[in-house]
Amino acid sequence: MPTGFHRILVLTCLALSLPALGSELPRPVAQVMEWHQLSEESVSIWVQAVDEAEPLLAYRADVSRNPASVTKLFTTYAALEALGPAYRWRTEVYARGEPQGGVLDGDLWIKGYGDPFLVNEEFWKLVGEIRRLGIDDIRGDLVFDNSHYALAPEDPGAFDNQPFRAYNQPPHPLLVNFNALQFHVQPDPERDAVRVQADPPLPGLRLENRLRPGDGNCGGYQRGVSYSVPEEGQVVLEGRYARACDRFRLLRVAVSPPVYAHGLFQLYWRQLGGTFAGGWREDVWLDDEREPLAVHHSRPLGDLVRVVNKYSNNVMTRHFKLALGVEAFGEPATERKGNLALLDVLESSGIDTRELVVDNAAGLSRTNRASAHQVAALLQQAYRSGYAPEFLSSLSLAGMDGTVRRRFQDTEETGRMRLKTGRLNDVSAIAGYVRTAADRDLVVVVLVNAPDAHRGSGEAVQDAVLRWAYRQ
Repeated sequence: MPTGFHRILVLTCLALSLPALGSELPRPVAQVMEWHQLSEESVSIWVQAVDEAEPLLAYRADVSRNPASVTKLFTTYAALEALGPAYRWRTEVYARGEPQGGVLDGDLWIKGYGDPFLVNEEFWKLVGEIRRLGIDDIRGDLVFDNSHYALAPEDPGAFDNQPFRAYNQPPHPLLVNFNALQFHVQPDPERDAVRVQADPPLPGLRLENRLRPGDGNCGGYQRGVSYSVPEEGQVVLEGRYARACDRFRLLRVAVSPPVYAHGLFQLYWRQLGGTFAGGWREDVWLDDEREPLAVHHSRPLGDLVRVVNKYSNNVMTRHFKLALGVEAFGEPATERKGNLALLDVLESSGIDTRELVVDNAAGLSRTNRASAHQVAALLQQAYRSGYAPEFLSSLSLAGMDGTVRRRFQDTEETGRMRLKTGRLNDVSAIAGYVRTAADRDLVVVVLVNAPDAHRGSGEAVQDAVLRWAYRQ
């Protein structure tokens, strides 16, 4: 008997013979939970029309659970409310002396204020601004003023023992391109070899390509590519890469943020025709009376929340929280100030923060806690906010983009759901808005904390709830 037919037969039998796990659960949802052997205690659900006071469905909705990256909804909402969608971060450039005849005979200072999206293109613009000042030759060093943040040292591998994963990058006041390198791996049939290129090609990066072509199908963990950093600036890629594979991209961290910023500055400065052979160091710029040579402004917050929520960017979210703390309590930015400011915004919006734990604003935490009811209250408040268009447009469209681009593809639900996902080991969560077949807007929250929930059972329950909600 075919596997697909057997599954349908089993579900049909369940529908006829098994009682629902809870009297509040819709039958399709109870069936999926039964099929995946998820206990009643492991799931929380809330479904409510945005224009009604009572929920259509509330199932274990006040149980505190780990919401994973759904936590980002609290942070992005608070950032929009407190900072406003036009808020921008700045990066300042200083020099001790005035450039003479195209020569800066001294150090160039760069002070970061936590721009969360100082990606390659934006950093290139910053370097270009300095070049247009008429400076051709810098004869000193780059000096980075990182005093805007006062954060305790953080082990990027503490969460899951993956210190070189880009999603584990800690906040930094001068975080260029998320401190990430993209390694392009591709077979080279002519030489029967495997070609590797780093993007950007930072000066001084030592890339050791020990990959060898192999036979067989293309697959396996990281396509068989092993990544290691024996010491800062030295990257080793080794293993067997199947000849059947096409190009593979590996996003990883290899150096500290100052080393990255210094290397990228060298690269861009030379591309723009300037000369610079200096090193780098960290110090604090104390000459408050001197005007900066240049100031680079980030893209507005209203644009950046789309990157955070659609693609679940962790370090950007943490920068949002630190900015909240600075604007509320002054410099320097600290985790405590950010936490207090975040809770203040939520409480002033009428959201019950009792038992809400947001120790990591991005959700990369085992101790974060929220209930489905609290998440739903946030979504209701955000829907009524003056910045609702910015908030709603930041969520992924089912079957179209972001983290739910592959879910509900080519179905009647495509594009009818705006959602934020969350996923950790044993945690699967989703929250957002559903435009029903009858054109009603519903708030939907599903939090699943159970062994192996991240391996498919959590998404199965979510999809069942979302489909049920769509048909209300």
